[in-house]
Amino acid sequence: MNEAGETVYGKLPRTKVENPITTFMRPTMMNYVYFFVGWMAWTMDGYDFHTVSLSISRLAKYYNHEREAISISITLTLLFRSVGAAIFGIAGDLYGRKWPMVVNLLIIAALQLATAYCDTFEEFLGVRALFGIGMGGIWGLAASMGLENMPVEARGLFSGILQQGYALGYLIAAGLNMGVVPNSKHSFKILFYIGAALTAAVAVARLFFGESKQFVEAKKNSEIKGTVKIKLFLADAKKIMKEYWKRTLYAILLMGLFNYMSHTSQDMYPTYMHETKGFTQPMASKATMIAKTGAIVGGTFCGYYSQFFGRRATIIVACGLGACLIPLWVLPNSWGTLTMGAFLVQFMVQGAWGVVPIHLNELAPPQFRSSFPGICYQLGNMISAPAAQILSTVSENLFIEKDGKVMPDYGTTQAIMMSIIFTLLLVWTACGNEQRGSHFELAKAAGAGDDEKQVMEDGEKMEGGSVELVEEKK
Repeated sequence: MNEAGETVYGKLPRTKVENPITTFMRPTMMNYVYFFVGWMAWTMDGYDFHTVSLSISRLAKYYNHEREAISISITLTLLFRSVGAAIFGIAGDLYGRKWPMVVNLLIIAALQLATAYCDTFEEFLGVRALFGIGMGGIWGLAASMGLENMPVEARGLFSGILQQGYALGYLIAAGLNMGVVPNSKHSFKILFYIGAALTAAVAVARLFFGESKQFVEAKKNSEIKGTVKIKLFLADAKKIMKEYWKRTLYAILLMGLFNYMSHTSQDMYPTYMHETKGFTQPMASKATMIAKTGAIVGGTFCGYYSQFFGRRATIIVACGLGACLIPLWVLPNSWGTLTMGAFLVQFMVQGAWGVVPIHLNELAPPQFRSSFPGICYQLGNMISAPAAQILSTVSENLFIEKDGKVMPDYGTTQAIMMSIIFTLLLVWTACGNEQRGSHFELAKAAGAGDDEKQVMEDGEKMEGGSVELVEEKK
């Protein structure tokens, strides 16, 4: 979609690399406000999710269950995320970005608080399953709102920054887990209290500024409301599904590979450093935090350059270089060298991920940029849910001997799985297309397109200022 709001086809032009300072100066203050709140919403989503994974040992002791049983809650959260993506994504496309995000954030805050007050293990699992529904809605809402309010020329850079809010959320949670939890009378529950408060604060912040431009225009120019609006929305959705079903399947598989890449390279990394390489838990945690820092830098760097070199080209290069760095990630035995390898691998993994928010928003039907990217993202996440379990099961049945001790071989398993995933993602990305530079913010909101005009001309009647459809006489 060009700057006139017209759909055009052809080869995408290359643009010269811009000074990043110039790119940072392009957005207005309000552009930054929209982006910052979306970024904070996603950051808190990352924080809230990792509060459980960082507290597994304490939760196991609290509920008197094995750590493996506690990890079921993480699986439930991942599985239910696609439900939330559908519910809040559709609400975001139908009613606008503001109120669905506010409601979504408040639900997450309430469920974080409820987690701290669960008395039984069964209550804990139920709350975390519901939390998955809440968590699933945030990414689509945050990405669509944050990027549609950014200048087209700056969207690559801010896509990378937005996506790495998740890694920042982990770093905040990990820092509090190391510095606050051991000294708090509330123990691990303090993480949930802080998370609930900060998430609610983001929801309150969203109340103080208005709706995205396309929804303001849709409301100003439309007289149709209520059930008629919903019918027109569904008509648009049906039309879009017929046109975009192949792209939807492509995007779901793309996100499945992306999520396999991140979960395989991250979820069991502390266990790998502790069990296979023999480092203490604190040293393994420090290495993980340094790797997450590499993720933040890589996501920002690659997102920025994707604006000039292309979305797919950036992903392909990041995957190729990531595969080349695998030996540095698993072969050394010194903490410093292994940590450097983790930093560089996560630079590439999350460098590729930094392109995802803008790439999916550009591939999405312009009027469904809250639901399409969010649903594809979370369905891909559901596909990748067994990644950590596969890695753990295989590694626990492969052994290496070190200093007379037999240890599970997480290194070999990680190397083989990541080599396969990098290759598959590289090839699958090359098979797709991109719409870099699309002015999707000019599209009309779903349910506010040409069908509305037809309804107003052919099938309406006015009653007290309201508009209702009239069934055609046969």
